[in-house]
Amino acid sequence: MKTLTLNIPESLDINARDVAMLVSTQLYEQGKLSLGQAAEVAGLTKRTFAELLGSYNVSIFNFPASDLSRDVANA
Repeated sequence: MKTLTLNIPESLDINARDVAMLVSTQLYEQGKLSLGQAAEVAGLTKRTFAELLGSYNVSIFNFPASDLSRDVANA
């Protein structure tokens, strides 16, 4: 796994765990990481990560809305 160093202003009240969660949720939402990979980046279990996704406005059901529309039309 790669290590990334960020310089964040002191005035921004955020810790490393919060940054890891923000990054991992965005990468999961974009489909670049699986649920397990995103949980690992965030330093959490898959279950805990999945439970926290909603608080970041990210759905655990990570597929495009167009797929849902197509599924409903074909039902």
